[in-house]
Amino acid sequence: MLVWFDRHKRDLPWRRDRDPYRVWLSEIMLQQTRVAAVVDHYERFLRRFPSIEKLARAREASVLAAWSGLGYYRRARMMHAAAKKVVADGSFPVTAAELRELPGIGRYTAAAIASIAFDEPVAVVDGNVERVLQRLLGKRIAGEALWGAAQEMLSPERPGDFNQAMMELGATVCLPRQPKCSVCPVSGMCATRGESPIRALAARQKKREINYALDRRNGSVFLVKRPVTASLMPGMWELPEIATAKAKAQPCLTLRHSITVTDYRVGVMERVAPGEVAGRWVVESRISKLPLTGLARKILRATKVI
Repeated sequence: MLVWFDRHKRDLPWRRDRDPYRVWLSEIMLQQTRVAAVVDHYERFLRRFPSIEKLARAREASVLAAWSGLGYYRRARMMHAAAKKVVADGSFPVTAAELRELPGIGRYTAAAIASIAFDEPVAVVDGNVERVLQRLLGKRIAGEALWGAAQEMLSPERPGDFNQAMMELGATVCLPRQPKCSVCPVSGMCATRGESPIRALAARQKKREINYALDRRNGSVFLVKRPVTASLMPGMWELPEIATAKAKAQPCLTLRHSITVTDYRVGVMERVAPGEVAGRWVVESRISKLPLTGLARKILRATKVI
């Protein structure tokens, strides 16, 4: 595994050093997000907040603005809170147990940071590792049995590299469908050769149509802020929504967007914002500095506002 990883690992920016802040940032960004979507956000975020001290001193709105487009904004809020705690405590935790005391860091993330940044011999289990282990062993295992199997296989000399190798194997070779068994470095010891049944992805349950007003005047755009009590994306900025019954005009833009288990068909209309909506005019040059929802950013880019 380690020989294969050394030869075939992808050149990803967070693998160029073992700085714990950068390892941590990459692991948080990669939660529920594809690698290809993370790379640009990772580098842009580091330009804005190159150290944990810079992140800790930042306003939450600035952190959310830098995170905009990645979704699942609770990750950014928790990381911001954790950065404040680390800076206040005066040192970065070095063990998985200590890392789990920080906001937003669970068992997997703690093990990843501790093994990659500090060489603690503790295994990780994510979806990719789970699939690799189940195929290698030829049986369904879960919970503590799964973590135990990962720990037994771990290389104590290079735990961080071994953990990354297992994740890399699952991401690039031991795929959910059509695994590339002919190039797998451990195919000779695999019990299934990729033949074990894979759980079907949960079907999206909801479809919804939604419409927004793009109201532009004198170089400004009318935006609204989601309530801080909102269950999704609290405090983020977006375009004013138009009730479906009032969306009579032909949209200037239509697109599709997915949030959690809902697929949206989005219509954008160049028109005056509904009178009952409370918001404010924002100069176009300042919009990109706001913490925008991912959908708002997508719309504003598509319409050349930002």
